[in-house]
Amino acid sequence: MKKWILAATLISAMGASAVQAKEWKEVRFGIEGAYPPFSWTEPNGELKGFDVDMANALCTQMQVKCKIVAQDWDGIIPSLLARKYDAIIAAMSITEERKKKIDFTGKYALIPNKFVAKKGTELDFTKEGLKGVKIGVQRATTHDKYLTDNFGESVEIVRYGSFDEAYLDLKAGRIASVLGDASALEEGLLNKDGGEGFEFIGPSLTDPKWFGEGFGIAVRKQDKDLTKKLDEAILALRENGQYKQIADKYFKYDVYGQ
Repeated sequence: MKKWILAATLISAMGASAVQAKEWKEVRFGIEGAYPPFSWTEPNGELKGFDVDMANALCTQMQVKCKIVAQDWDGIIPSLLARKYDAIIAAMSITEERKKKIDFTGKYALIPNKFVAKKGTELDFTKEGLKGVKIGVQRATTHDKYLTDNFGESVEIVRYGSFDEAYLDLKAGRIASVLGDASALEEGLLNKDGGEGFEFIGPSLTDPKWFGEGFGIAVRKQDKDLTKKLDEAILALRENGQYKQIADKYFKYDVYGQ
């Protein structure tokens, strides 16, 4: 009787392992589509950008079918957990707080974070100096948390669903500055028509405590096999030169680092 129970237990365990070891034939990536140059949405609804090209290259490397799913930033992690897609590639910083809910691959990009303002704007980046100053951020981002943790109620944080909304208020003078990653601010504001009237001001921010270890691909904790596949694919793209080819289309500087 005991032998029968042991055998049944072993068969059950083997079955559970077989279920867990999913054979990935398709990987669905959640992408924001409103954070150039990482991603943006064309008038016809097509998603383009560095993250889109990386997702497709990773799928090719892993020999799986690729599906891109557009998702607003506010719901991007909940939708991953709800299985709307399998992974997030959306310039998401790897942070300890996010690791409590989801797993990450190693970094696939690392960008400094900057403030941007109208030319001639002078701000003192201290609690006293920013007292009552309106600074725009995208809601629920590392930039939002950085300002909250470091300046508390001194600075007036204005939160937006997307950076495009923040740029409109910046141009209209309703806020004094916007905090974001340097490449997104360049692409979304400085390099566009009218961008010549704006510039980076203040410090470059890279502290891992708030901005993490770089941008990683987010995966559900139970899908560790997918995380491993993606890590291997990122390394392969780095080694075979495809990563640099993709990055050079969007950036004039190294976005991976050491």
